[in-house]
Amino acid sequence: EMQLVESGGGLVQPGGSLTLSCTVSGFTLDNFSIGWFRQAPGKEREGVSCINSGAGDTFYADSVKGRFTISRDNAKNTAYLQMNSLKPEDTAVYYCAVLWFRLCSSDFSDYDYWGQGTQVTVSS
Repeated sequence: EMQLVESGGGLVQPGGSLTLSCTVSGFTLDNFSIGWFRQAPGKEREGVSCINSGAGDTFYADSVKGRFTISRDNAKNTAYLQMNSLKPEDTAVYYCAVLWFRLCSSDFSDYDYWGQGTQVTVSS
């Protein structure tokens, strides 16, 4: 059974940092591009970042560029999202998703498998 599990969410003060992890089972990450999305209450799901399979090109939403870093460790079947300088507007449920044998896409409907999400709350 293919499964993605996010972890690392929580409550953090503005300016703080969190690292989210996305661990997969039932398949290996090598041939998958990995995306991180988020959804805040009352808002649409938005793409945050993505890392391609193979060469590992990375992409970021303008709102997180320079603050967030996506990475992957295929040997551990895990992807990461390092989030620094967090702002209250980063508060959302964060999801990881994978694309099989395709490059990153900003359209969440293109993704093949999804995790259940992890809550990130940025508040003082």
